[in-house]
Amino acid sequence: MASLITLLEAGTSPWRREWDAAAGGHHVNLLSGRRYRGANPALLTLGLHLRGSALPYWCGFAEAKALGIVPRKGSKAVHVLRPQVHQRGESKLAEPGSAAEAERSWVSYRPVPLFNAGDLVGEPLEALIRKRRLAEGAMQRPEPERLAAAEAVLSRWPVPAAFAGDRACYLPGPDRIQLPDRSAFHSAGALYATWAHEAIHSTGHSSRLARDLSGGMGADREGGRAYAREELVAELGAVLLGDRLEIGSAMANHAAYLGHWVELLKESPRVLLQVLSDARKAAELICPEAPEVSGR
Repeated sequence: MASLITLLEAGTSPWRREWDAAAGGHHVNLLSGRRYRGANPALLTLGLHLRGSALPYWCGFAEAKALGIVPRKGSKAVHVLRPQVHQRGESKLAEPGSAAEAERSWVSYRPVPLFNAGDLVGEPLEALIRKRRLAEGAMQRPEPERLAAAEAVLSRWPVPAAFAGDRACYLPGPDRIQLPDRSAFHSAGALYATWAHEAIHSTGHSSRLARDLSGGMGADREGGRAYAREELVAELGAVLLGDRLEIGSAMANHAAYLGHWVELLKESPRVLLQVLSDARKAAELICPEAPEVSGR
């Protein structure tokens, strides 16, 4: 948390990351190729930024050591969240899938330390990175296909987007997204990343996830705690959505965002976990996570 606050105080939005086809794009396990899911891509993107790494490949200490790879001296792990399902009232009878069964189940999250490939050393490492790049490159969709898919997903979202003027914002009253003309964006990826950010805001509407949107939407609005929290949800939600759509995330740094985030995180460090949960729910509403592929 201290490292994150230091980055924010320096004027850096640490989750912004362009999609990197050469390195694979998705955060995956270095050895198995399995993608990290849920809110973890946002945590790992932060980890990449802190390390100045461009390799989205990760593994645990034990699995690395078994192959003769170890973290470089002084390296620090990034902790991701592994869900654990618990059952309460095992003796209570309930039909599978029923409300009663759901009520007796609950999920907690266990932190799991991972090391980035850029922090590892050992003779097998170069071959493993090369193998992972080849595997991820073979699965990479061409950019036109990825952009077309992003357009389709965002266009299907029931909140309409209007392209005009020079602002990007979500308007809760009319329940509408406002974006600048398409020609105003430097790239199609920047357009979809901005659209994704505003779409995440729209999931907070009272008819959907009912978050507190009272702080005001848009980069030219100032607000207090509610503003800071909602902008952080939108930032992290856009990272998760950008990862799923393979478009990256490219929200501009804005002093109002960064300053309020510092205040919010210093006041309540646990708010980051709460915001990650809200961001994951928002991304899931717009683009549900694809089922995990077996054997990866």
